Parts: sequence; C-alpha cells; structure tokens
Amino acid sequence: MRLTVIGCGHLGATHAACMAEIGHEVLGVDVDEGKVDLLNSGRAWFMEPGLDELLSRHTRNGRLRFTSSLEEAAAFGTVHFLGVGTPSLPDGDGYDLSQVYGAVAALAPHLTRPALVIGKSTVPPGTTGRLVRELRTGAPAGDAVEVAWNPEFLREGHAVGDTLRPDRIVVGVPGMAAEATVREVYRPLTEAGVPLVVTDAVTAELVKGAANAFLAAKVSFINAMADICAWTGADVAVLADAVGMDQRIGRAFLTAGLGYGGGCLPKDVRGLAQFAGTAGAKGAADLLLLVDEINSGRRQQVVELTAGLLGQLPGKRIALWGAAFKPGTDDVRDSPGLDVADRLARLGAEVVVYDPQATGNALVAFPHLRYGDSAVAAAHEADAVLVVTAWPEFAAMDPAAVTAVVRRPLLIDACQGTNPRPWRATGWTVAAPFPTPDYPERSPVTPDTAPGSHQG
Repeated sequence: MRLTVIGCGHLGATHAACMAEIGHEVLGVDVDEGKVDLLNSGRAWFMEPGLDELLSRHTRNGRLRFTSSLEEAAAFGTVHFLGVGTPSLPDGDGYDLSQVYGAVAALAPHLTRPALVIGKSTVPPGTTGRLVRELRTGAPAGDAVEVAWNPEFLREGHAVGDTLRPDRIVVGVPGMAAEATVREVYRPLTEAGVPLVVTDAVTAELVKGAANAFLAAKVSFINAMADICAWTGADVAVLADAVGMDQRIGRAFLTAGLGYGGGCLPKDVRGLAQFAGTAGAKGAADLLLLVDEINSGRRQQVVELTAGLLGQLPGKRIALWGAAFKPGTDDVRDSPGLDVADRLARLGAEVVVYDPQATGNALVAFPHLRYGDSAVAAAHEADAVLVVTAWPEFAAMDPAAVTAVVRRPLLIDACQGTNPRPWRATGWTVAAPFPTPDYPERSPVTPDTAPGSHQG
C-alpha cells in the first residue's frame, strides 16, 4: 500500500520506517525542512536503537522518503497516519492539540478523493469526532474522508521492536470499509500473530492514556512501598521481586527510584486526570493526581537525602551521572535526574552532569548546569556522585578509577543503577532513597518508634 505519515518526530519517523519495513511504500511529512533532509539521508534527528538502520535501508531502496508538502502527500496515498505531537498545555493540565488540528486543517484542502486519516497521537476522548467534522467541512472529498484512531504504545529505546512486534494493535474505526483498510495495512503483523483489537474511536482514544496511567501507578506504588521499607528496614528490591512474581501484577515498572519521566507517562497521567475531572469522574481524577504527586515527590526526597549527607550545599560539588529520563534514549523531557540537578544547583551546589547520549539535549534544556565529557571527568573533585539514570556504563564503572579523582567517596544511587558492594569495598559510602541490605545507611525503625506509634 501507499501510506503517508504526517509528523516525523519520535513516533512518526519510527512508524514510517517500520511501515516501509513490512512492505509498504511510505511518504513521511514534516514542516521542518532540516529534519526532512536528515531523514532523507537515512538518519534520525534523535536516538532510537535500530531506527537509523531502517531509515538508511528504505530510503536507499526507494520504499521510504520524506517531504514537507501535504499536497504531495495527498496525491501520493489515500491512507494518512497522523503522528504529530500532543504535548502538555503550558499549565501542565490536558493536551495541547494545536498540532493535530493544524495538521488536519492543512491537509484537508488537498483531499480530493476518498481517504482514511488514521490518528496515532495521544489525545483525549472526543478528538476523533471533532476531526471528522473539520475534515468533512474542509476537504473537497467531503463525507468520503473517514477518520480512525490507532494509538501507539511505544517505549523509547524500544520503539522499533514495539512497532514491528507489538503486544497488540488497537484501532477505533467508523465502519467496515475503514476496518478493512486498517486490516490490510497491518496484515503482515497480524499474520505473524499480533492481536488486532477493533473498537470505536472513543475507546481507542482512551486506551493509550489508561495504559500509561496504570503503568505510572505501578511506579508510584513501588515508591510508596519504598517509603514503608525505609521505616521498617524491609528490602524493597526483594519486595518488588516477590510481588512481581504474581502473574496478575508482573515485575515491570516495579523498580523503586526517582520515578517516571519523559514525554508520555507524566503527560498522560495529568491529561487523563484533567479529562476525568471535567467528565465528573472525581474519584478517578483524585487517584491520578495522587499517582503524579507521589512520583513528583521522589525528586525532592533525593535532594533532601543529598543535602542531609553533604550538609550545606553551597560550595559542594556534585557529579550527576545521567540526564536522559531513562537509559537507551537521549530524551530529557521531564527528566527526573535533571530536575534534581536543577534543584541542587538552585540550593547552591555546583552540579556537573554526564550522560552517554543525552548531554547535548540536556545542555539546551539546562544551560546553567556544567557538563563533563566522561563520568570520571564529571566526578573530578566531587563531594558526591549522584546516579540518576541507570545506564550500563555506570553499573560497569570501576570504583577505583573514580576514587582517584573525587574529593569525598560518597555515592548516592537514586535509580538502582549500580552494585553498591564493590563501591563499599573500595571505601565508598553508598546511600539511596530506597534502603535495602545493599543500601543500609538509613537505619530501620522499631515498632516502638515507627510513624503512627503511641510512643513519645
């Protein structure tokens, strides 16, 4: 089939390359000429493992190319995927849908024949209905233009695999003709055993936000359990393993630490909470706001732990290992680690950041911080090394090499990104906001002194 993908960011560029990989002819569309030129050269403008290989292969064989012309896109195909961004609104509540409506308004005048627009962006329920009205008013083809919704479930750092081997494909369709088109698009994947869930548009719109909100709730839950472990002396890592063995729960997203960040979970939790509030679902809104509150609170806990170990922060130098919101990506959107770095810097500490992939993006987002060329360079004369992103490089670091350059051998692991034993054996003090037998610096309490006890 001949498909277009409108919006070639993290979602759109990956989707375009993967649709070419499964056999379609694909034309990607983006308003940024620089990104179009880079993509046509076979490279992405962001880090995503495996993506450059697909881009290079299919731009060379002619199955994939990119343009900035929506007129060209409308002439090229009759199936148009919509993958533009839907960031949070400036106040943090709800989705900014301006790119979605802008793309549809720009595409509509060029739709002179029957077409199917398939939305992939994360949107609140009801968006499809509004787009249908706008397309049928603005497109020359009128009622012959249909809209379906097909949410993505991509994990940054695994987006190629998640597109080519997804757990499921969900699509909300207006009727049998649109369903037949979608089934043909995804036939190579469904024939390989990928389940296809066909539903209405509103349900499909809601699925993505609901899935991310549930995953976010798991992250906040285990961090809440980590606080209980801090008071009782329990081992939160073993607790997570034991709970995760329950097949109804699973181990994924049960790692205590700094909490979630990035461009999806924070946005979707807050967006769904805002929608629930306007829809009158107060209980759901309260639950989601509490999930977000617990998650956000982890960052201040790490700041307070660091300040407590170092004393007065002015004059102290802190090496911060990590900038990406998680390993395997260069994305620093809502990075918990950089938020911690910013808070420490505002309290007077000199923070030097190192990340294997995300330093460039971090420098743009937080230009007032200092940056090192390597983990060891960032740790030069540091009073503490703070690990905030669990990159394999940090787990494999030789403590002796770092000992030689620091002012004080203090390691604070905020993300379970290191093995504390070799560090402690080398003379380091190791601390964390989730005390376990490996991170015992915060003394457990006895029942007599636990919070809520009746002892004075």
